[in-house]
Amino acid sequence: MLFRRALLPVNRKYLGGLLLLTAISTICVAFSMADNEDFDVARREVLLRRLGHEILLQSGDSTSRVLPVKKIAGNEYQISFENAFTFGPESLVNTTKRLLANDPLATDYIVNVLNCANASVAYGYAISINKKDDIVACLGRAQPKACYLITIKFKPAGIMTAKRGYLLGGLSVLALVGAIFLRSVKLRRGIPEKQSAIPGDHPTGFQRPFTSMFTLGSMSFDAESRKLMLNGNTIDLTRTETRVLRIFASSPNEAIERSRLQKEIWEDEGVIVGRSLDMFISKLRKKLEPDPKIRLAVIRGKGYTLQISS
Repeated sequence: MLFRRALLPVNRKYLGGLLLLTAISTICVAFSMADNEDFDVARREVLLRRLGHEILLQSGDSTSRVLPVKKIAGNEYQISFENAFTFGPESLVNTTKRLLANDPLATDYIVNVLNCANASVAYGYAISINKKDDIVACLGRAQPKACYLITIKFKPAGIMTAKRGYLLGGLSVLALVGAIFLRSVKLRRGIPEKQSAIPGDHPTGFQRPFTSMFTLGSMSFDAESRKLMLNGNTIDLTRTETRVLRIFASSPNEAIERSRLQKEIWEDEGVIVGRSLDMFISKLRKKLEPDPKIRLAVIRGKGYTLQISS
């Protein structure tokens, strides 16, 4: 109580100015970070486009186009090509290392070469700032000419993580100062503080209804018990397979972006691995095979769709 009485005069005189100063400082830091990140992203995309250009040249193709580089996740990019090509793993690894040496933030990264038809991984490797941690195999085995996509996932740079930490710290201070300021105003005006309801605590709260049963062609999908049922036969699903299939089942015959699947399934666990999604898509295809009316198809450059024919 004594602290509150001592605080109120300070609030009246200085707290408004302190709040304004903190807000201005935080906004300046945020815009500075955004400008630097935009420049780094633009430079990185140019380097990745150059990588696609050299890959085509090594394949003997000097005329077809490298399509626009796409940022498909926070630190993951995709290079796609107009025509099919072939590549040698050793040349690909060496070219990647040489070009990305010009990106000061590209210390650790994972490269996956995907088949356009089914998004399976044709070749992949991992490069680290500590060479002993590199994972590179099968260098002498040239890959056949085909349609490929190349995804490159970069490890978040420490300096950018630190900057975000400072920004979040500034926002926390700003929120604390604002809360103290608003509380002091309420105390001076005699406005009682109201307790806010927490969404979901009440049986009729703000949570959306959860649908657990879906009909997929001739199959029944029970998301709660993690099972597929067809003609009395039951196919068990893992927890992750269930989460992936539930996204598709909620929007049948619609395109689901690869980045959305990665974000919703793996980002909350703190790790996004390109091969994980490919693996679970492949497993789901096999479990959906008993019904020929259901097909998990790849949409080139977009993601996947659960096709259900009548």
